[in-house]
Amino acid sequence: MNQPPVIVLVRPQLGENIGKAARAMLNFGLTEMRLVSPRDGWPNPAAGPAASGADVVLAEARVFDSVADAVADCAHVYATTVRKRGVTKPVLTPEDAAGAIHAAAGRSAILFGPERSGLETDDVALARAILTVPINPDFGSLNLAQAVILVAYEWSKGQGLASPPATELDPPAPQEEWEGMFGQIDAMLERSGFYYPPDRVPTTRRTLRGMLTKPGWTTMELRTFRGVLSALEGKKGPRG
Repeated sequence: MNQPPVIVLVRPQLGENIGKAARAMLNFGLTEMRLVSPRDGWPNPAAGPAASGADVVLAEARVFDSVADAVADCAHVYATTVRKRGVTKPVLTPEDAAGAIHAAAGRSAILFGPERSGLETDDVALARAILTVPINPDFGSLNLAQAVILVAYEWSKGQGLASPPATELDPPAPQEEWEGMFGQIDAMLERSGFYYPPDRVPTTRRTLRGMLTKPGWTTMELRTFRGVLSALEGKKGPRG
């Protein structure tokens, strides 16, 4: 398996955004961050609280003076930008780029530009391909951490990260219990004069049955609902 991509933040401006980017990275199994000329220097005390526990990413972050130095050991470099900026290069979505990174031999790096202005043309020129997120053309504003998390998520899908454990659900109630509930509703509706006109009764019953059978009701849910019906009838507790 090839190595995870390196996340390179080029001239990041705020320590909080560096911390949030680190959090986004670690959520999806990325740990190597490189910083190119961070505006407020490094380390930055504002990064830690914003990282919300992704301290390992910040502790191992390396600082470089230029983009070229930051990606010198990487065979594949992707520049994230919403515009081609006059540079003719392949343009990939995060999903396409993730597939290429997984398939490629050698290290890959993904460049993210400053929060206010994005990557400059000279930064993009160092990349082999442009990585662009399909986005609303009338509002193409992503913050740094959002951009990182979109790319990291697509890469993580090929890594088999464990999903949160599924909550065990109660089994659906047996048909007999469900029929008991429907019979209770049906009798209440008969007494209330709901079924009218007479020639529509079969269709109305089928519609009601179809509505109520869509979810897989559990025994507890049926008992609770029948308790509601009994309360509406002025009786205590559900019918048997």
